[in-house]
Amino acid sequence: MEYSRPIVMSIAGLDPSGGAGILADIKTFEQHKCLGFGVASALTYQTENRFVGMNWIPLVQIQEQIMPLLEQYKIEVIKIGIIKDLILLRNLVNWLRLQLPNVKLIWDPVASASSGFSFMDSPNDVLLQEVLSQIYLLCPNTTEARFLTGITDEQKAAVQLSKHCNVLLKGGHSMIHRGTDLLYTLKDIIPLYSAKQDLPQKHGSGCILSSAIAANTSCKLDLYQACSEAKNYIEKALNSNLNLLAYHA
Repeated sequence: MEYSRPIVMSIAGLDPSGGAGILADIKTFEQHKCLGFGVASALTYQTENRFVGMNWIPLVQIQEQIMPLLEQYKIEVIKIGIIKDLILLRNLVNWLRLQLPNVKLIWDPVASASSGFSFMDSPNDVLLQEVLSQIYLLCPNTTEARFLTGITDEQKAAVQLSKHCNVLLKGGHSMIHRGTDLLYTLKDIIPLYSAKQDLPQKHGSGCILSSAIAANTSCKLDLYQACSEAKNYIEKALNSNLNLLAYHA
């Protein structure tokens, strides 16, 4: 079935507040003139400022959600958010590659909620490298980059990760380059500067940024353009109001 807009899929958690996860991703896709599909990897119980708990969706049920969509629609870009562990992610990525050999996968590695609730155990290096080798872009914040590598220096951590895939190191939590994102490719390190410092915080800002990159990628922007335009979008979302839930329109 053909549509005039590109189709982007999000595999992420269901956040009932709509600030993060698949609901935030779909809002972002639609604002970028893409048709958005959402597949739940977890059910969370939360508001924008309180995390109560969650249930993980097993791999087979994630696949059952995806399969009818793949059978009917052309999907070239998939954003992956919160996921139970690296074993499940490795199996999911391998399965997606069998179905869609040329798909571009963008992973936003959510390790914990802002409330402190942890989602992922300490990563296994072999599994992590296997996953990253099949990823188009990894979008960690500084805390997540250190968590994934065990390296204290956030920029050295990003360099280590970029040996396996492109990396956008988000600067929102950085004490070194606060507000400046760094795009690491095999060839370059490219800074993406903020138009304004000290922007209001938003629940799900990482989800929104990574899904904006996915949407831009599906619209055939190159990696730098996709990340640069996504940074502009998230800064508008951060400025949309003074509360924790962003306005997308």
